Formats: sequence, C-alpha cells, structure tokens
Amino acid sequence: MRALVYDGKGVVLRQDWPAPRRRQNEARVRVLLAGVCNTDLEITKGYMGYTGVLGHEFVGRVEAARDAALLGKRVVGEINLTCGRCKMCRRGLPTHCTKRSVLGIQGKDGCFADILTLPARNLHVVPDDVPDECAVFTEPLAAACRILEQVKVSRTDRVAVLGDGKLGLLAAMALARHLREKKSGHVLVALGRHRRKMDILRPLGIRTVTASSRPRGKFDVVVDCTGSAAGFENALSLVRPCGTLVLKSTVAGNAPLNLAAVVINEVTVVGSRCGPFPRALRALAGGAIDPRPLIDRVYDLKDGVRAMKHAARCGTLKILLRVSE
Repeated sequence: MRALVYDGKGVVLRQDWPAPRRRQNEARVRVLLAGVCNTDLEITKGYMGYTGVLGHEFVGRVEAARDAALLGKRVVGEINLTCGRCKMCRRGLPTHCTKRSVLGIQGKDGCFADILTLPARNLHVVPDDVPDECAVFTEPLAAACRILEQVKVSRTDRVAVLGDGKLGLLAAMALARHLREKKSGHVLVALGRHRRKMDILRPLGIRTVTASSRPRGKFDVVVDCTGSAAGFENALSLVRPCGTLVLKSTVAGNAPLNLAAVVINEVTVVGSRCGPFPRALRALAGGAIDPRPLIDRVYDLKDGVRAMKHAARCGTLKILLRVSE
C-alpha cells in the first residue's frame, strides 16, 4: 500500500509499504482524510524516537471487523492501544497504560496510509451530518476538551489560551463553548502572534490579544498551546498566584526552566494530552464548533512529502491529506 513514512532521516512516500494485518480484536479501516499535527512534525525532529508510518488524526471507512455493525461506517479512532490489564488500565486510566502503543507515535503505524488497523473499541462512528473535513478534527478537538475534564473552570474565572496554532484555536473554541453554556461572567482571552489566525476566533466572541502586549499575572487558568520550548515560561508569566497552568505542548528537545515562580506563587501545573471523543463528536455534530476555517490546504497522499513541508512553514494552520474518496 501507499504510506508516508519517517525513516529516521526524512519523510518519504512508499508505494510498497506492507499493509497491516488485522488482529482478531481489530478493524481494518480505509483512510479517507488525515490531518497533519505538530506532533507529526516533532517526530521528524526526533520526538519519541519513532520511525514508521506517520499520522494519528483521521476519518476512515471500516472495511473489515468482527462487529458487522461497523462495516461500511465512517469512523474516527482513539490513538492509544492499551492492554486492559496493567495497573493504570485497572485504575481507569487507559491512556496511561504502561504497555500502550500509540498510532503513528509509538510502536504502531499511523494513518498517513491507504489502510490502518485499530482495536474496534477505539473506534467511534461519525454522525451522518458531520462532513469528513470536520470529522478529521475529532482527535485534536478531543484533546482540547480534555482540559475541561482536568480543570474546573468556574463561572467567573479569567482564562487565557496562549498560542494560535491548530490546538490553541481549538482549545479556545472548546472553552468558549463550555463557558457560554454556563452563561457565566467569565473572561476568555486568546493570545497569539498572527492576525489571520486570531481573526478566526473573533466572530465567536472570543477576545484576542497579540502576544507582545499580553497582560501578566492576571489569569486564573492559562493553557499553553504554543508548541514551543519557551511556551512554559511565557504561560507562567500570565497566571495569577494559586492559579492553574495547563500544558498542551509536546516539543522535541529540552528547555531550561526556572521553577521558582511555580513554588513562590503556588501555581498548579497540569499536563494534558488525549481527550474524550464522544464529547468532541457531539460538538461537531451540533455545529457548536466548526473547525473548517482552520484548514489551509488539502493535498493528495501522493503529494505527502510536499504537504509535510508546507505544514512546517511558520504560520501554517491545518494541512490535510486526501487518501481516498
């Protein structure tokens, strides 16, 4: 099959990559559309030490599965393959399974290919009224929704989202929806560097501020979606004493950290990763969140190398790969 592969030296399009063998508990999925994520770009810089088929954001159609009800369905998939037996799984924390593999990130070929396999329990059927161009955002939107599972955002909290990349914009959208439902007197501010990106949020009633003029030490909750090593320090400057800092960035390499402010100001730091697919799909199906303005360009899989280079350009939003119709 065709597959876009990172071989440890660079990204190459392979025409002869072996199709994955479906295990008894798995479904075989023909990929329709896939999204390029910052994590994919970081992998090509050495993050996680992964080599193989890239990609973990997708919508596809089930071709084979033990459950006949899945056949022919459009699906999205949770990316962590878990054992169900270790201590973390038994504690109800399967995304932290000690034996997990992760689609396109750790020990499991990803979705930038004609076909992928995933355990059937990882799959979620896409509602008919959600187009592929929205469904492909389910995984990153779920990651944005994870914030609301980890942090209690009260009615009067001042919340800041730092970073105007794909995840930052989705996080701002998810938080805005949550706070609107609460009919609260909240303040939600998105901070970024690119006016074009900030303009996506303004019609949603989200206040936007350029990062250069950011207010310091005023926010109850700050979410770092910068995707940069410097993001932690910048986000820390925004949070008030006894506030909460949520880290969403995964970056290859190390950065010096001055943790004195965390101790002195008693800041709670929360790492945040994968999130709830059902909640994300409900938001997409109801039209409360429409991620399509984030799409910069759609490439065919045959142009995948060029697509990855485009995705790496400064200021680029979502690049999609059309794999099949």
